[in-house]
Amino acid sequence: MWNEPTKERLSRIPKLYATESTPAREKLIHLHFFIGGCDWYVAEYDGEDLFFGFAILNEDYEMAEWGYVSLSELKSIKLKGWLEVDCEIEEAWQVRRAIEVDKIRTAQGWDKETHEKGGCERNGRQNCIYQG
Repeated sequence: MWNEPTKERLSRIPKLYATESTPAREKLIHLHFFIGGCDWYVAEYDGEDLFFGFAILNEDYEMAEWGYVSLSELKSIKLKGWLEVDCEIEEAWQVRRAIEVDKIRTAQGWDKETHEKGGCERNGRQNCIYQG
């Protein structure tokens, strides 16, 4: 893995389920892993290996979802035998709310109007609930 996050950086990520009551759009995204057309955005970490966040695989925004991925799994991915998953360095990735990440906002169908009015909320572990 290129630019593997440091233990210090990992320690700043909330523990699994710590943000469960936070609406998905308001969850803070602490890390961004990527390779090719795949992106993993991390909101929670178990402190050992398991992340919770949002994944977009093969640029398939319709099938993108909130879920779990392990750091060891991300480290094991290689394309063509040499291209490895990268993690945006701290200087390039600012922690931000999920709604402020263009790819997540697009995949979730969130727009500025929906954000301001409440719209349909999916926090990743609950069903879609109308809040309008």
